[in-house]
Amino acid sequence: MGRPGVDRSPNRGHLDSSRIFRREDTLSYRDLLEFFFQIHDPTTLNRQGDEVGRYVRSAIFYTNEEQRLTAVDTIADVEASGLWPGKVVTEVTAAGPFWEAEEDDQDYLQKHPGSEMCHFVRPGWKLPRRQSQTT
Repeated sequence: MGRPGVDRSPNRGHLDSSRIFRREDTLSYRDLLEFFFQIHDPTTLNRQGDEVGRYVRSAIFYTNEEQRLTAVDTIADVEASGLWPGKVVTEVTAAGPFWEAEEDDQDYLQKHPGSEMCHFVRPGWKLPRRQSQTT
């Protein structure tokens, strides 16, 4: 599969995502996922803010089995927390090819400050661990 073109249809085949490089000694994968769940609604199928379509679905891409298990465990904590109004629909999928977004989509929230996208930090938000995880 080659680089996707600029296709603005709601059911285009790819997913708008971010590639994140982190130092494991500075930021754990679990902490990164908690931030991910803090800044977007994982309960809306194929929707984020005013954007609708499979290209804005909630997804986590892992590169090894440990990351997959951490993602599944974190999702279970999100479900148990009651912090979101519905069932989590976030996909957990092995990472595949990554292409940088078109120029207009780079730094999107800075270029489009009035966007209805729902990516924002919720002050005081903290994901609790399930009871079985804390004993």
